[in-house]
Amino acid sequence: MPVSISYLGPAGTNAETAALAYANWLQQSTGQQAQLCPYPSIAQSLKAAALRQVQIAVVPVENSIEGSVTMTLDTLWQFDDLQIQKALVLPISHALISRSTNLAEIHSVYSHPQALSQCQNWLEKFLPAAQLIPTHSTTEALKYPIADLAAAAISNQRAATLYDLPVLEYPIHDNPDNCTRFWALSLEPSPGGNHTSLAFSVQENVPGALVKPLQIFAEQGINLSRIESRPTKRSLGDYLFFVDLEADSHQTSMQSALQDLATHTETLKLFGSYAVLPV
Repeated sequence: MPVSISYLGPAGTNAETAALAYANWLQQSTGQQAQLCPYPSIAQSLKAAALRQVQIAVVPVENSIEGSVTMTLDTLWQFDDLQIQKALVLPISHALISRSTNLAEIHSVYSHPQALSQCQNWLEKFLPAAQLIPTHSTTEALKYPIADLAAAAISNQRAATLYDLPVLEYPIHDNPDNCTRFWALSLEPSPGGNHTSLAFSVQENVPGALVKPLQIFAEQGINLSRIESRPTKRSLGDYLFFVDLEADSHQTSMQSALQDLATHTETLKLFGSYAVLPV
């Protein structure tokens, strides 16, 4: 039976490309086949894995330009039984897709908010009067150029091929080093690796409440590669923190740090240790 993998659909999204990369790695390393299952949102992709409707969820967690994908972080805090199996870093490139042959004819540009932001400078330069309209995914945006000659979508070249739409301009992303980190998550224990991700809330919202948790890692010589705050949604100014560490949670130093951290946090959630797959 194939391994089921949820992702933000429909077919042609960058999330699907990441899911395909994970599926290819799975086949090469274990011989298992995969079945890709598109979902209409990141949250629903994660929920499907948490409720065992699928075995794996592949979701974006961080973009090199726009930063963290907050929907992923907020949903993962809610479904904290999910464990990271692998990370994938996917180069992201954007194309302007339209049935129009002239930029001057385009009045509306549709895409996911992240894609619109990643092409902001190009849009301001070449389509300053166009209305920018957000969609749930870059692939969903493609339905508008199909119906309207004055509409364009920002998506990837693979999606343009899948939906038989012409690419008017490529590349249009502002930063040539644009990339997105994805996580593959499941209810299985994490396999271990040189990266660990966790989240915690502090016991009191007072000066210095965050200092001690961070000092714990410094004292153990563990490097933090990322820290992100998110509102707890309980009250204004009340936050929880997502942390990425360059260490394996099975190491003695990490075990000691986690034991100490538990005494200085209100809630501590460990999402596992994992390796980064080359894409």
